[in-house]
Amino acid sequence: QVQLVESGGGLVQAGGSLRLSCATSGRTSKWYPMGWFRQAPGKEQDFVTAIEWSGNTVYADSVKGRFTISRNNAENAVYLQMNSLKPEDTALYYCAVRTTGTEYSTRPGDYDFWGQGNQVTVSS
Repeated sequence: QVQLVESGGGLVQAGGSLRLSCATSGRTSKWYPMGWFRQAPGKEQDFVTAIEWSGNTVYADSVKGRFTISRNNAENAVYLQMNSLKPEDTALYYCAVRTTGTEYSTRPGDYDFWGQGNQVTVSS
């Protein structure tokens, strides 16, 4: 079991920035890929970004150039720096860890453990 706890969400005006953190505990490992997903009300869960232990990253087109994922392998934590936020970024953001492989994935089903979700609201 891996436990994930997110923090850092909130309300921000369009153009502003927020930083999400995700701390892991339990049977965690620096080798596990980690990702961020989001879900807006009435919509399906969308992939945002993911990172491998080596630092390799992948981003959804909608956030490329605005969001940055990073990780601290020593502390088993992952972060999401969100800049130039837009109202359409409003969603519940989840961090997730994949324990069945070392490569990142954009598919939610490939991740085994999830955080509780953290609300990000961007006002226009």
